[in-house]
Amino acid sequence: MASSALSRLSNLGGHIDPTGRENSVGGLIKVAPGVSEALSLGRAVVALESTIISHGMPYPQNLKTAKEVEAIVKENGAVPATIAILDGIPCVGLSAEELEKLAILGTKAQKTARRDVAHVVANGGNGATTVSATMFLAYMVGIPVFVTGGIGGVHRHGEHTMDISSDLTELGRTPVAVISAGVKSILDIPRTLEYLETQGVCVAGYKTNDFPAFFTETSGFKVPCRVDTPEDCARLIDANIKLKLGSGVLISVPIPKEHSASGSIIESSIQRALKEARHRSITGNAETPFLLARVNELTGGASLASNIALVKNNALVGAKVSVALSQLREH
Repeated sequence: MASSALSRLSNLGGHIDPTGRENSVGGLIKVAPGVSEALSLGRAVVALESTIISHGMPYPQNLKTAKEVEAIVKENGAVPATIAILDGIPCVGLSAEELEKLAILGTKAQKTARRDVAHVVANGGNGATTVSATMFLAYMVGIPVFVTGGIGGVHRHGEHTMDISSDLTELGRTPVAVISAGVKSILDIPRTLEYLETQGVCVAGYKTNDFPAFFTETSGFKVPCRVDTPEDCARLIDANIKLKLGSGVLISVPIPKEHSASGSIIESSIQRALKEARHRSITGNAETPFLLARVNELTGGASLASNIALVKNNALVGAKVSVALSQLREH
C-alpha cells in the first residue's frame, strides 16, 4: 500500500487543470482545480483544517458542519480549501466525495500534526490535519489565510509535563495568518500567550482588546494589538509577509455573544474533565479530544453548539479577511 501511494505521488506532477496550472506542488501535494485556479489568479482562498471533521463531532453532523463552513466561505467571496491526507496524498481542497469519505472515516483517520505528515504519506494513510499540519500545507501552496476553531497551546501543568502544542511553534516559523477563537479554555492561557511572544508571533484581537478563550469571549488577558476590520487584518498580514518575519499572525475572534456559554459552567466542567483525564492517564494528543467530548457531555451539548457557532463565525471573518488581502495585493 505504501509503495503504491508513493508511486501515485510521483505521478501527480502530470495533472493539469483547465487553467493550465499544475494542480500539484513538486508532485507531492494535490491541489483541487478550483483552488489552483483561484491561487493562480490571485483570488481569495481560505484554508480549513480537517481534525474538526474527523475528531470534532460524529457523522453525519461533522459532514453537515464542514459543508456549512465551506458554504460560508464561498458566500463571502473566497474559495474554501479543506486540507487532509487521503490515501497517502496531501490534498488541498476536497471534493464532495472526499469530504464525505473523511467524515465517515472519523477517528479512523489519523490526527495529523506536522510531525506525522511524512509518516502518514509514506504509509499511504488517511490523515486529518491539525493546525500545525494545515498551516504547513497551506504555506506550501501559497494560501496566506487559514480558519480554525481554536488553536492548541501550553497545557495546564505544562511547566512540568512540557506538553506544548506544535501549533505554537508552527506559528513561530510559518507565515500564515490563523483566524481562531483564541485558545481552548482547557489550556493554560497565560503561558500560551507567553510562549507565542517567545516565538515572535503577532497576536491580534478582532474588535477586542481581550484574548478570547474559545467558548467564552474573554480569558481575562489582553492582546498586544487590536484590529477592527478585515482591511486592518489584511494590512497586518501583508506587512508580516513583506517584512519576511517568517512567523505567522494569530487573529483571535471572540465567539459571538449570543453563543457564548456561561464561563463558570464551562470552567467547572473543564476542571472535572481534567481530573478524570489525569485519573485515567489520558495524555498527549488524546487529551484534547477526550476533554472536549467530556466537557460537551457535562454541559449537555452546550459546548459543542458553541464550538460549531464559533467555527462558522471564524469562517465568515476569515473569508472577508482573505478577500481584503487579495484586493490589497491588486493595488
